[in-house]
Amino acid sequence: TSHTNSCMRQQFSTELNVRISQFAADFVKNFRSYMGNDDRVPDLSIHSFGYMYLADTDGFADVLRTNQKVQLAAGAATQLLSPDDIAARYPFYNVDDIKLGSINLVDEGYWEGSTVFDWWRRQARERGVEYVTNDVVAINRDSTGTRIDSVTLASGEVVSCGQLVNASGPRAARTAAMAGIDVPVEPRKRFSWLFRAEQPLDRDLPLTIDPSGVHVRESGGGTYQCGGHIAHDPAVDFDDFAMDQAFWEDHVWPVLAHRIPQFEAIRVQSEWAGHYAMNTFDHNAIIGPHHDVQNFFFLNGFSGHGLQQSPAMGRGTAEILTYGAYRSLDLTPFHYDRIIEGRPIVEDAVI
Repeated sequence: TSHTNSCMRQQFSTELNVRISQFAADFVKNFRSYMGNDDRVPDLSIHSFGYMYLADTDGFADVLRTNQKVQLAAGAATQLLSPDDIAARYPFYNVDDIKLGSINLVDEGYWEGSTVFDWWRRQARERGVEYVTNDVVAINRDSTGTRIDSVTLASGEVVSCGQLVNASGPRAARTAAMAGIDVPVEPRKRFSWLFRAEQPLDRDLPLTIDPSGVHVRESGGGTYQCGGHIAHDPAVDFDDFAMDQAFWEDHVWPVLAHRIPQFEAIRVQSEWAGHYAMNTFDHNAIIGPHHDVQNFFFLNGFSGHGLQQSPAMGRGTAEILTYGAYRSLDLTPFHYDRIIEGRPIVEDAVI
C-alpha cells in the first residue's frame, strides 16, 4: 500500500466508477466518523491537485469530451481545457502537440492510503479478526459442489468456512482455480520512480497523464513521482518485480522532458515495480457472488484502482455478506455474471 500512487480521481468513463470514487472521497474526509469517532483515529484530507488528462489527437479529445459528460452527470467537476487554457494555468507544460486537456480539482489527488489501511487492520484485530500468515493450497467444495466447505493451508491445517472472499489481488485467478472457477485477472507490471528536479515547479503539478501513458505527479519537497508500463503490457510472473533501466532512459525520461522541460535535469532517488490486478475482460472490478458456488465471493480485478475503490467495495462486500443485498451503492453491474454472459462494461480511463 505504501508504494501505490495513493491517489483518487473521478475522471472515469463508467458512471459507477465515478460514484465509487465519490464515496471514497467522503470516506477519507470523514475518516474518523466512519471509524466510529475513535479519538485515536487521525483526521485525513485529500490534497486535491487534480488529474490532468492530455489528448494529442482529435480522436482522444473526443474521448475526453464523452467522458466529461458521464462525469458531469454523476456530479463530478471535470473541466475541459484548450491548449491556451492549459498554458495559462500551468505554464511549465509543453502543449505544442496537445489538442485538449481534462482536469478536475475537486476530490482528485493524494490521500494517505497507508494510514487508512493501517487503521482498518488495527480495528479489525480489536474486533476479533485473526490474521493468519500461511498459504492456501486447496479450496474444497462440499459434496454437492455448490458450496465451499473449507480451505487447506500449506501447514496442513484445514479451516472450515461459511463464506469465502477471493481478495488475492494479482493472484486472483490462481486462487479461483483452486475452486474450479475461472476469473480473467492477470498481474501486469507497473514501474514507478521518485525523482528530484533541479528546478522544482513553482505551483502544484496535477497528476498528469501524458498521451504516451507516462504519468507524473508532485510528491512534496521538490520531489515528483512518475510511472508507466511497456507498450505491449504482458502478463508477468507473480514474483517479477525487476526494473527496466532501458524503459526509463529510452521512454519515460524523454517523455517527461518533452512534456515539462524543467524535468530535463532530474535525479532519480528511488524506483520500484508493482503489479496491477488487471481484469482482461473489461478493466473493471469483479465483485459479488459466484452464480453456482453460493458462498464464493469475488473482490478482484481492480486494474490499478483498488486502493481508491476499497472503501466502497469493502462496504458493498460487507453488505452482501451480511444482508444478501446492497443497501447503499448498487454494485450489481460489476458482478461476475457479466463475464459468464459476455457483457463487458469497459472502463476506458485506465492508466
